[in-house]
Amino acid sequence: MNRDRTSHRLARHVSVSALFLLLAALLSGCGFQLRGTAELPFKTISVPAETPLAIDLQRNIASGTNAKIVPATENPQAVLALLSEGRERLILSLNAQGQVTEYELRYLVSFRLYSPKGTDYIPANQIVLRRPITFNDQVLAKEEEAELIYREMRQDMVQLIMRRLAAAKPPAE
Repeated sequence: MNRDRTSHRLARHVSVSALFLLLAALLSGCGFQLRGTAELPFKTISVPAETPLAIDLQRNIASGTNAKIVPATENPQAVLALLSEGRERLILSLNAQGQVTEYELRYLVSFRLYSPKGTDYIPANQIVLRRPITFNDQVLAKEEEAELIYREMRQDMVQLIMRRLAAAKPPAE
């Protein structure tokens, strides 16, 4: 009886190991690889704003790219100007009594990436993220949920801006 238990454990261990090896082979065969550092078309950048979005962008640039964050006074190759940042809450639906049952949360950011000489890497543009949120009588819980959604949207915004920075073309000066 003890021998059966040992052989069963060994067979289970071998099958689990084989499964992990198969998954590793499939992942490497499909071209999957972890995201490395992003190659930006400049070596130094300034992000002059002090908003939570700007701080998150500075962190991402410093830790995940080939560029270095420098103050605007050190003549960076690029300046990321956050022109505007806003939040909106629009009504999506009402119930039969005219009470709001669903909102759409919007997070809007306008930015521009340019050289200190004023030529654009990325001209001024705006990104808008939208998320629906249902609403009920538990106002405090829904306000906390909305704040959580806005934080997640800010992280998504950082990733979108980072992708645009990586795809930027150096200005012809």
